[in-house]
Amino acid sequence: MASIATCFTLPPKPHPRLISKPSLFPIRPSTSPPLPPFSTRLRHSRPSLTLARAGLDALTGIKPGAAVESDKLPSDVRKRTMDAVDACGGRVTVGDVSSRAGLKLNQAQNALQALAADTEGFLEVSDEGDVLYVFPKDYRAKLLGKSFRMRIEPVLDKAKAGTEYVARVSFGTALIASIVLVYTAIIVALSSSRSEDDNRGRRGRSYDSGFTFYMSPVDLFWFWDPYYYRRRRVQSEDSKLKFIESIFSFVFGDGDPNQGIEEERWKLIGKYITSKGGVVAAEELAPYLDLKGGTMDDETYILPVLLRYEGEPVIDEEGNILYQFPSLQRTASSQRSGRKEYVGRRWADFVVGVDKFFSEKKWQFSSTSISERALVAGLGGLNLFGVIILGAILKDSTVAPVGFIKFITSIFPLLQIYAGSFFAIPLVRWFIVSKTNADIEKRNRARLKSARALESPDISLRRKLLSARDMAQQTVIGQDKIVYSTDKDLIEQDYEAQDWDRRFREIEKSD
Repeated sequence: MASIATCFTLPPKPHPRLISKPSLFPIRPSTSPPLPPFSTRLRHSRPSLTLARAGLDALTGIKPGAAVESDKLPSDVRKRTMDAVDACGGRVTVGDVSSRAGLKLNQAQNALQALAADTEGFLEVSDEGDVLYVFPKDYRAKLLGKSFRMRIEPVLDKAKAGTEYVARVSFGTALIASIVLVYTAIIVALSSSRSEDDNRGRRGRSYDSGFTFYMSPVDLFWFWDPYYYRRRRVQSEDSKLKFIESIFSFVFGDGDPNQGIEEERWKLIGKYITSKGGVVAAEELAPYLDLKGGTMDDETYILPVLLRYEGEPVIDEEGNILYQFPSLQRTASSQRSGRKEYVGRRWADFVVGVDKFFSEKKWQFSSTSISERALVAGLGGLNLFGVIILGAILKDSTVAPVGFIKFITSIFPLLQIYAGSFFAIPLVRWFIVSKTNADIEKRNRARLKSARALESPDISLRRKLLSARDMAQQTVIGQDKIVYSTDKDLIEQDYEAQDWDRRFREIEKSD
């Protein structure tokens, strides 16, 4: 506990509720005489006034129409932000988007600014200095009409998927092609050798040996038919791989099963913190994090959460260290905070709509069935055996390197590499998968253990959780709290901005 306390001796940082950034709209105070003072709720402390004024000053930067600002965002950040905006009904705070999309606060703010600039969204400022982003219902259509990148992304995604499919099928086709070439070369070489021994002058005319083999290059294309094995074999589900793709799966596996799971982890954490009114104990987040040494003795495991959501430690009346996230306590939509609903209830029953702990998926060696794996391994072994035999034959000086044999000799190193790597890669991968799964199992057990500790907390942990619920708060910013909006008439907006700015300056000077 002492180690975590020493991590927070840094000077206090600015309130994360409103960060001054270049504006979306070129709005400047006019020189017109001010209207009579308007009625606002200016009953707040200097930090809130300063932040609100910073919000007004931030409205003078990005000029809409000059460029598509959303194209400068990473595609993943843009998509997650838009999904969060849709989930919140088009009116959001930075904290709403950060918690729902699992983004860092600065990422969420930059994305919201860019989207608002491109889609004719506008800002609202509350009497406490909170900034809300409001988007029109058709903002996606407006953005799609401006952004060439968004229009081309679906095409690129399909092209990427097609390329991956071609790679998988090509590797499987290469095994069939290798077997055909290797055993054809063996037959040709043996026939040529017998012809030399018989001294019949038919060197290189192996087709007279009594064996006839013909395969048109077109015949390989049936391997490329995505629906071939679906027609030839009755499959109950599409989850079964086609045989040619199962060859690639056997050698290289099926990719990371936890791809994109970090995004889900941060969504869970953000959703949990928000549902608890922005104040939590470290033990509450342990089921979602990677615990150092698998225990909760050292609370440094919560540092990544504090950095992402700009949280800060607070001390309750009993001396317990809790963690507050001010930006996640301000929302544009009503959400349950669960302040005192915990009393007399199990933690498992109390958590609503959030998974009890974060679980990683284990890696599979291959998604193929046992019979498919045996067939693939058998073909690979047949190919490896043929390459070994062909290598011994090619070392025989009596075999003349002409025609087809000359071609096979030139590509023989590639055939050897393919045959050897067909088993070397899966062997190495098996050890890696085993070690990775052991680590995943260890982390999952630690998170499950911490989740079970919360289901039946001891007296000290229970008092700590109750204290966190008592300190929790959530401010829903409704229309009644809005004192400034960039969506208003320009003249009215200039007057109000000028009067508001004057009032802020007067109050700041009086301090």
